[in-house]
Amino acid sequence: QVQLVESGGGLVQPGGSLRLSCAGSGFTFSSYFMSWSRQSPGKERELVAGIASDGSTTNYADSVKGRFTISRDNAKNTVDLQMNSLKPEDTAVYFCNARSRFNRRYWGQGTQVTVSS
Repeated sequence: QVQLVESGGGLVQPGGSLRLSCAGSGFTFSSYFMSWSRQSPGKERELVAGIASDGSTTNYADSVKGRFTISRDNAKNTVDLQMNSLKPEDTAVYFCNARSRFNRRYWGQGTQVTVSS
């Protein structure tokens, strides 16, 4: 059974930091491109950051570039998203996503991030 379980969300003040983590199981984690996306009410889901299966390359949405860092540990089947200098507009439900080179896709249930004073 494929599972992607996100953790680490919560309430943080503007300018603060949070680290999200996603644990994968039930599939060959090290063969999948992993990414984080987010969705806030009334908006389309936005791809935030992605990382290649071997961790060699990463990409980021312009809105988070320089503030967020994606990383992975294939030995532990985890992918993290370090979020710094958080802004109220970063408030959203954050989802962990997996995609194989054959375009098989999995995603988690999401974790809420709220940036507010």
